[in-house]
Amino acid sequence: MNLALFDLDNTLLAGDSDFEWAQFLISKGVVDREVQEAKNVEFYEHYKAGTLDIDAFLEFQLAPLTRHPRAELDAWHREYMDRHIRPLIGDPARALVRSHLDAGDLCVIVTATNSFVTGPIAREFGIHHLIGTIPAVDVKDGAFFGTSTGTPSFQAGKIVRVEQWLEAHGLWWGSFDNSYFYSDSHNDLPLMKHVRTPVAVDPDDKLCHHATEMGWKIITLR
Repeated sequence: MNLALFDLDNTLLAGDSDFEWAQFLISKGVVDREVQEAKNVEFYEHYKAGTLDIDAFLEFQLAPLTRHPRAELDAWHREYMDRHIRPLIGDPARALVRSHLDAGDLCVIVTATNSFVTGPIAREFGIHHLIGTIPAVDVKDGAFFGTSTGTPSFQAGKIVRVEQWLEAHGLWWGSFDNSYFYSDSHNDLPLMKHVRTPVAVDPDDKLCHHATEMGWKIITLR
């Protein structure tokens, strides 16, 4: 059995699900366009530089979830999937995932984006396992507290979360004949160096340079 790990934003998706969720909320008048877009630009510049404060980012991104009932958020998410996400899923990305599923590989999406936003996206790909940043939730009514729990699945935190997930399933890295990780970002280099077969997908400049030096496979899903 092989393990196939996939980053989501700008890897399987031709865009960023967090950014698209913010744009969707702006279109609904739920958040202020000027404030939201300015902060998104600021965080994205830090992300590209590898200096993102993940806790500050999550505090900002999770805050809108606290202001609305869970049923309303879930209804919005269905609309968001139709308007913002399915148009970002190309045939090559679907085919890549399907090739691993058909081969019987254990497939997991590993993303820093929170699991409320990304859970339905993973299911859209037919992937039943998701390792995302976990928003704290009131177990009685599903309301969000605006904070995250556990280790954010970002940079080296992705290794921590994957290993916790493997352990919870009675597995470890040696359980697999091969392990893959597909990503576009240099922020994912820790996990890419941890698997046997790292694959750079439409990589940013830093990852492209590193992948070329290391002889890693580079592909496009666009």
